[in-house]
Amino acid sequence: MPAKAFDAQACSTKTAAPLNYFRSAPYFLLMNLIYAAFAFLLALVFAFAGVTRAGAWLIERRNPPAGDFADIGGARIHYVHVPAPADADLPPIVFIHGASANLADQMLPLRPLLEGRAEMLFLDRPGFGWSGRGNNETPSAQANTIAALMDRLGIKKAIVVGHSFGGVVTAAFGREHADRTLGLVFLSPVSHPWPGGATAWYYKLTTVPVVGRLFSETLAYPAGTLQMDAATTCVFSPNKVPDGYVAAASIPLVLRPAAFRANAVDVAGLYDYVLDAAPRYHHIKAPTVIISGDRDKIVYATVHSVGLARDIPGAELVWVRNLGHKPDWIAPDLVIGAIGKIAGKDLDLQAMARTVEARIAGDTQGAKCPDLKVPEAELAPT
Repeated sequence: MPAKAFDAQACSTKTAAPLNYFRSAPYFLLMNLIYAAFAFLLALVFAFAGVTRAGAWLIERRNPPAGDFADIGGARIHYVHVPAPADADLPPIVFIHGASANLADQMLPLRPLLEGRAEMLFLDRPGFGWSGRGNNETPSAQANTIAALMDRLGIKKAIVVGHSFGGVVTAAFGREHADRTLGLVFLSPVSHPWPGGATAWYYKLTTVPVVGRLFSETLAYPAGTLQMDAATTCVFSPNKVPDGYVAAASIPLVLRPAAFRANAVDVAGLYDYVLDAAPRYHHIKAPTVIISGDRDKIVYATVHSVGLARDIPGAELVWVRNLGHKPDWIAPDLVIGAIGKIAGKDLDLQAMARTVEARIAGDTQGAKCPDLKVPEAELAPT
């Protein structure tokens, strides 16, 4: 009996093992597939990260710093300072660029027209171009950094010229540094709450902890490189993109991970900032000119430009038909005229705008770019 019992147990053990093996095979197969997928995903992440690092290195090699550096409040700020000529007929001018850009975006079209006429300061906003970010997460903080840089360079007062996102920084400067402000020129600015407060999804994504950093370190550079030409066309539309603009203005600098994150933080936080700031624009007393186009496909001109003209006492709105988002490049003569008028020269900016309109009346570039229309929603309180 003991021997037979032993044989039966052995037989049971021998037959159970193969059965358990076959029953567990699908489990092992599934786990192997999961491990393989994870390994592939990890390899893909490292590959995109490597592409991004190599791309960032190449961008920096092709777009070296154009000016000097100053440590301002813990941020290393890159700037180009053009000293005042002996026979200057204009006061000092400070230029503040927009989102996704750097100091070259205004310096290239405007400096040649002002050379020998005024002291000029072009700077990379904190986190952009070759400037460090520091503690400059808001337009007010960036305005403070600009005022401190002016102190460093001995510029007591200036006309401040801001384009696009630079407009909200310009408004902050005019309101919070009134004693440093001779006048304000806004070029296609952003400044007020807009219906819904929506921004591009990738800006919001980039501000999400961990996930956003991973996105900026892997996918932002290749995706941005592929979309840059089309996006630039819509920025200028309906006007023609100047030949070689993207390379000449060093626009790819924004695709480097740190700069991409700084840009995303600026744009993603803009709505909440202007909700608080816009109701106080009536405190701005400096002479003000706003230049805006009726075909702007980037910002709601009827919200921002019209809002500034309404809220800043005595502001002059220069409305240009068939002009897109880039008056600094498409109508630099009008921009120089606005600076001159702020400086006290007797200039008819509305007549100058009509001349620009005649020049660009036939522009139709970027016809496929959708027109930007204010959503049918109640405007946020201003």
